[in-house]
Amino acid sequence: MLTGAVIVAGGKGLRMGGDVRKQYLTLCGLPILIHTLRQFVSVPAIHRIWLVVPEEDLNFCTQLIREYVGWSDRLCLVAGGDTRQASVYNGLKAMDGSGVDTVLIHDAVRPFVPERLILACIEAAEKTGACIPVLPSVDTLKRVDPQSKRVIETLTRDHIRAVQTPQGFSFARIREIHEKAIAAGVTGTDDAGMMEAFDVPVYTIPGSRFNLKITTPDDLLLATALMTLPAYQETVESGKSPLQQTPR
Repeated sequence: MLTGAVIVAGGKGLRMGGDVRKQYLTLCGLPILIHTLRQFVSVPAIHRIWLVVPEEDLNFCTQLIREYVGWSDRLCLVAGGDTRQASVYNGLKAMDGSGVDTVLIHDAVRPFVPERLILACIEAAEKTGACIPVLPSVDTLKRVDPQSKRVIETLTRDHIRAVQTPQGFSFARIREIHEKAIAAGVTGTDDAGMMEAFDVPVYTIPGSRFNLKITTPDDLLLATALMTLPAYQETVESGKSPLQQTPR
């Protein structure tokens, strides 16, 4: 079976208080987008990668890729849409005729995704048709009134999970669901949510604490600290926490 990846970097909005789109912010000397793309390019199981970027940035991203990754037949640039959902749909349409059976959909601002998680998503998607990496909450969760800021209730954490990407799907199924969502006017913050909206079962696999999504200045500081850890590569690929001590 062939696996493709759609990396979504089509965001035109929030800039972390600056004038640079977050996918292009510099992380240890390179744009975040390049770190993420390199992670996927390094995985032989990924047959081809469709990188979705704002239409006005196509030439700029082509130059970035040529300079920092190297162009190959495995890479394809796609113009994004006005929303994340539209950008993913454009990426899926670009995959038509590629022969891909399984697709991973990933946020470009998650540059630390480990290879083992990518491979686990592929395996689970091939078995189930729809899978997402999740993490249990380590914090107490409260439901709060958005107007008064008053706490309404404390939520039980037993059934609550934080969702990450990449999310893995049968290409034919997620392509169909996006078409149905457009026809029905259904929107979602992630692709699994659209599957759920049409009663398609979605299954979970363990995510990674290292798989940070960089959306705020604090996230960028944390990512920089993580990237500069001497044991970063060994830590991420082995799945062991840097806080673990060697038994004596």
